[in-house]
Amino acid sequence: MGTLGYVKMEEVPGIPRLPETPGAVVYAPLGETPVDPDVAIFAGLPARLMLLGEAALRAGVSANAPLLPRPTCMALPAAPAQGVVTSSGCIGNRVYTDLGDDELYAVVPRRDLACLVDQLQTIATANVQLAEYHRGRRQTLASA
Repeated sequence: MGTLGYVKMEEVPGIPRLPETPGAVVYAPLGETPVDPDVAIFAGLPARLMLLGEAALRAGVSANAPLLPRPTCMALPAAPAQGVVTSSGCIGNRVYTDLGDDELYAVVPRRDLACLVDQLQTIATANVQLAEYHRGRRQTLASA
């Protein structure tokens, strides 16, 4: 990656890493994990991940971090260290996972899953009502 100019060597120290090498890595649907996960990875359209981000903010578990660029794997150690993070996904990840060009990731640390879920219904309901309000307002502004 460095030889290609994809990653500058001076960027490497800033890439989040796990404090120690994991004994095992398991990728499975959240409800089917054989052990409690360290992180949960959500993939989806930005509008859907917006709801997760808003719920994380409401729950006080959102990381104070920008949208993470490449490599995607940096989101895995960043979430436990910082809170809920989002990642744009790198080309390697997109090739291996078939993540759509219109999709992003949100990575949630295990410790934050329950409080995030507790806030999702409030955020989803509010967004439905706000969308209705703004559609009506847009109509009013367009006809004024």
